[in-house]
Amino acid sequence: MTIKDKVIVITGASSGIGQATAEVLAKDGAKLVLGARREDRLKAIATKFPAGQVLYQKTDVTDRQSVASLVELAKNQFGRVDVLYNNAGLMPISELSELKVDEWERMIDVNIKGVLYGIAAVLPIMIAQNQGHVITTDSVAGHIVHPGTAVYAGTKYAIQAIMDGLRQEQVAHHIRTTMISPGAVNTELFSTITNPQTRARIEKDEKENGLAAADVANAVAYAIDQPDNVAINEVLLRPRSQKL
Repeated sequence: MTIKDKVIVITGASSGIGQATAEVLAKDGAKLVLGARREDRLKAIATKFPAGQVLYQKTDVTDRQSVASLVELAKNQFGRVDVLYNNAGLMPISELSELKVDEWERMIDVNIKGVLYGIAAVLPIMIAQNQGHVITTDSVAGHIVHPGTAVYAGTKYAIQAIMDGLRQEQVAHHIRTTMISPGAVNTELFSTITNPQTRARIEKDEKENGLAAADVANAVAYAIDQPDNVAINEVLLRPRSQKL
């Protein structure tokens, strides 16, 4: 079993990288359970594929029970969970002196705690199965900090630690881990930036130079579509023109 017939749960699946990944994996024959806050968009994705192949549920990754319910849907309907893709994330970047504390807290809730809630939901299932794969969207910002990204990069550095800890702890249960770490991607991620000048700059750069969401989706598919003895622990990808 490679991608075909694998049961894959994706958070943040209503747009951007999550949507593109859902569509790539569904075309390859995976059974998907999609979660996001925008249920209408999830429905639109599901209707592109045969009935019963793509399920969806409104999900808030800052709510542990909401994430657990999404994973439970996959387990109840398909009998197992082969892959969890923790993709939901926010990027309201700003300099620390702007004191956007509410935005810092929201990033911590979504980018870190949301990932931990996903791991908490699938880990008992995967341990019982003696196999599984946890994938998380990290970022080039998990490797490099520059002005304006201190808190955002902090959440992505945290993912590096969490995912490598998970990898080390679960070797005996054959649970693979992968971080997908893109640079600039042309998605809606810039829309959470509240500083008008910063938002305009990031939007322009991502639209003109960013990777397509499908480029990142292909990296996810590559990591999944490996023999059981192979773990792709990180895929780091940038637009060819991106320096940092």
